Amino acid sequence: MGTGIVADAAATLPRGLPGLVDAATVVWAGAALLLIVLAVGYLRQRTLRAHAGDPALAQFFGAPPMALLTVGAGALLLGRRLVGERAALDVGWVVWSAGTALGLATACAVPYLMITRHRFAPQAAFGGWLMPVVPPLVSAATGALLVPHVPAGQPRLAMLLGCYALLGLGLVAVLLVLAMVYSRLVHHDAPSGAVVPTVWIGVGALDQAVTALGTLASAAPSALPAPYARGTEVAALLGGIGIWGFAMLWLVLATALTVREVRTGLPFAPTWWSFIFPLGACVTGTGALASRTGSQLFVWAAVTLYVVLVAAWSAVSWKSLRHAVGHLRAGARR
Repeated sequence: MGTGIVADAAATLPRGLPGLVDAATVVWAGAALLLIVLAVGYLRQRTLRAHAGDPALAQFFGAPPMALLTVGAGALLLGRRLVGERAALDVGWVVWSAGTALGLATACAVPYLMITRHRFAPQAAFGGWLMPVVPPLVSAATGALLVPHVPAGQPRLAMLLGCYALLGLGLVAVLLVLAMVYSRLVHHDAPSGAVVPTVWIGVGALDQAVTALGTLASAAPSALPAPYARGTEVAALLGGIGIWGFAMLWLVLATALTVREVRTGLPFAPTWWSFIFPLGACVTGTGALASRTGSQLFVWAAVTLYVVLVAAWSAVSWKSLRHAVGHLRAGARR
């Protein structure tokens, strides 16, 4: 999902660079291949039940559906250059449907497990709790790309309204979890170590809502009558800017906590990927506002955030590769 968002964000930048789309297409193809390899490898391990029983690991069941949805969006935005229009659309539909179904299952099942099986201390809330409830937001944002391809009339209207329902489901759940995470931050010791990067997930969740509002407003005129279609544009602008402002507040907070931890030593962990998708969502959300308003403030903010995203992705990818190689060598010595 982190690699996929690097490609998708490039395709949605309000101001592109020469060769950027070509590079993004290569990155998307790599993300699609990596998704297949990792999915097959995980399923062969047969650890699903064990991870579901772990209160921390169960939260990250939200990652696979978001990975599917991100790669599926890339097929629509970039894949047609490689596989053609029809094949890209077919891939987009299949992957979006699978990602949405899995995301809804995760958004229901993980909270149920938290209520009925897992037990948590008062200070247990962390950014990872957002992972199971963010996928519906990603489904709403990426599903909007498919709305124009649905037959006109009731089918297209149902698709659009379904995406708005996914947006509402995800956004309300995210705000509830953010309140718990904030309460944990102010009532207990500041997070440390591998938990710190997960604070960034709040940024991604909020900016996914901004992105969804923008993409759905663009798709709405083909399905809704004029007064309501116009209303979606107002919601995308005013609601989007309001949520974006809150996301920037959370971004500053997450950055400050990260800098604080870096000063004392922030060890590498897989949670470092929590930096990447949120930054990518910042780019797509800011880019959506730039396209809707024409404001140069949002244009340059999106471009700047994308530069930071690529730098962070490069660093985390390199660290992850070194970590994987070291793990393989240690296993070979055993």
